[in-house]
Amino acid sequence: MSAPEEQGHRRRIPRRVRTRRRRERWIRRALAAVLALIMLLCGAVVVAYLLTGVPEPHPETVSQSTVFLDADGEYLGRRGPVDRQDVPLSEVPRRVQDAVIAAENRSFRTDSGISPSAVVRAAVSTLSGGARQGGSTITQQYVKNALLSPEQSLSRKAREALIAVKLDRTRSKDSILEGYLNTVYFGRGAAGIESAARNYFGVDAKDLTLAQGAALAAIINLPSYYERAGADAKVTATLEKRWSWVLDGMRTSGTITAKERLAAAFPAFRFYPPGNTDGQRQYLIDAAATEAADRLGITADQLARGGYTVRTTFDLAAQQATAEQVRGAPAARKGTRLHTAVVALVPGDGAVRVLYGGADYARQPFNDAVNGAVEAGTALDPFRAVRFTGPLATLSRTAAPSPLRLASAYAATVAGGTYAKPYTVAKITRGGRTSYTARPDTRRVVASVQAQMLTKYTGAAGAMGYFSGGAGSGPGARTLWQTTSGGRLSVTVALFAEYPAAGKRPARPAHLPDTAPYLAAGLTESARPRPSKYPPPGAREYTR
Repeated sequence: MSAPEEQGHRRRIPRRVRTRRRRERWIRRALAAVLALIMLLCGAVVVAYLLTGVPEPHPETVSQSTVFLDADGEYLGRRGPVDRQDVPLSEVPRRVQDAVIAAENRSFRTDSGISPSAVVRAAVSTLSGGARQGGSTITQQYVKNALLSPEQSLSRKAREALIAVKLDRTRSKDSILEGYLNTVYFGRGAAGIESAARNYFGVDAKDLTLAQGAALAAIINLPSYYERAGADAKVTATLEKRWSWVLDGMRTSGTITAKERLAAAFPAFRFYPPGNTDGQRQYLIDAAATEAADRLGITADQLARGGYTVRTTFDLAAQQATAEQVRGAPAARKGTRLHTAVVALVPGDGAVRVLYGGADYARQPFNDAVNGAVEAGTALDPFRAVRFTGPLATLSRTAAPSPLRLASAYAATVAGGTYAKPYTVAKITRGGRTSYTARPDTRRVVASVQAQMLTKYTGAAGAMGYFSGGAGSGPGARTLWQTTSGGRLSVTVALFAEYPAAGKRPARPAHLPDTAPYLAAGLTESARPRPSKYPPPGAREYTR
């Protein structure tokens, strides 16, 4: 066809057809470009996924605190930079696990680790400068809390999603849930389910009820607000509504029955903020922490960050009764300060039940019972006529022994001349495994004949022995020692007074008040509130 003929042919094609054809060509080109862009983006995502590794947890999420308990398992306190202790998922009741899933991510067991709608919502909010968006899955929350920085940026959110997907594909759901429960913040300074159970309800995670678990699950949403539950009526009422919503979600998903839902009652919380209980407990924790670190062969800092549970030998009720007895005593002479030390030991075993070394740790961290040197005077009379060996060999020549050392000597008298090294740590566990169990360290320090002389001298042959001594006498007494001993417990009390240091003038001894003998007598009783609960010498029931 010649050029003129071709030009004529084009003129014969309607303009409408030519326009449609051009539009179709542009649509095909646009679709091809979009498809290429999608393929490019998918390739970039695949490459990014392959290049993205799962980072190690932040040091602060790995660090744990060490918890101290008394002989009956009563919580004493903790040491460490953060109030957190890891527990295996097997120690978290299934109902509590289900409550957290119902509160935070109901599709957790079946999702891929991310919520696409939540990711898009968060991206739009970030790009538009809007408020922070929630809705992340449990896997994403774990990645954010434990593996990534808390910054709010689009790149960090994208990395969070990639890591969450990879985590979901490389680890089991139980492993992810365990990590989440051990790192999520619950308020009241508690990171992780174990510390939260203790701070809110005074129990271990394994002992949480359905109602308590649902309450903790509800708290995760706004921990800094809900931590006052039980102390603030408005906060408590708001939390109860969310608690009901969590339980309703569990009922809908079939993880609890209708009967269990109806039976659930909103739980009672421990008071918050807690009262000032550190005045005595810190003395006990100091002594036990020093001993525990020594037993494990680690530093005090390693112990504090190690996530150990230290079961001590202390009787917290007796310790508090002793503190109350001292607080209720008449004041010391004007211008003087009265010091009190009380040590209660199990004869023949060495377990320390009471270790009172000061009225308030915050004002006097020095423990008079452990480190104090108290003028003995006539308190050493029973031991001057016998010859001790071993740890007590130099006792009779020591003018000012520590109350703990003299208490161990009187306990040896009750045990027929068998010395038991005082100890404050009964058992140490970590992650459900026992790291250390105490065994009495005993040895005979005096011959049998001389032991009988000591027993006769101190009056300890019967069910209860009593001995009183000190330095000075009557109104001029400078120290007062008193020991009451029986087969199950030996209690030693030491009282002394001083004129506190002032300026360049050092502290110096002062006379005891006339009421000192009455205080000493009361203290020997307060340290023995329930003697029947103590095991016989050498028994190990309290290390359970």
